Amino acid sequence: MDPGKCSWISTITISVTRRDGFDMSVLETVRYEITDIHEFFADWFNGNIARDQLESRLLSRFDDCVTYISPEGHVVGSGALRTMFENSYGANTGFKIQIHDVAIRQQVGTIVLATYTEWQIGVSNSDPSNNARITSALIDMGPPVKWLHIHETWLPEKGRAAGSFDF
Repeated sequence: MDPGKCSWISTITISVTRRDGFDMSVLETVRYEITDIHEFFADWFNGNIARDQLESRLLSRFDDCVTYISPEGHVVGSGALRTMFENSYGANTGFKIQIHDVAIRQQVGTIVLATYTEWQIGVSNSDPSNNARITSALIDMGPPVKWLHIHETWLPEKGRAAGSFDF
């Protein structure tokens, strides 16, 4: 999308301090946030990190009223997300994920609507086990950063065929 062609899109510059203290642009911060949380998912599902990191590395990033919509259309709130993650520790060894195509679609104040693609390998509860999806995430850049809404949609076969599961 060319923001110049959409008069209703405005650009707002905010400075955000990353968790490790470095200043970054909004896009860099969003990319870091999305990548970091998905690295946590891979570590969690593989059982490669301590269980006590669930709250500090993941759940504290979710707004109390966060909504997640799965690629199948299931709507899940914060309580169900907590339970899902508590029960999935180490449940998918061999799971890998890569994030691509992070983009900011809208920004109003500290609220950002971002999209990105997820490429997953070895998903135990998915058919096919190697899959790809496009995700929209509504994130309050804070501070602190809070995920407000996440909606995943399967990439069509043509989109998956154009990508690579070689990672």
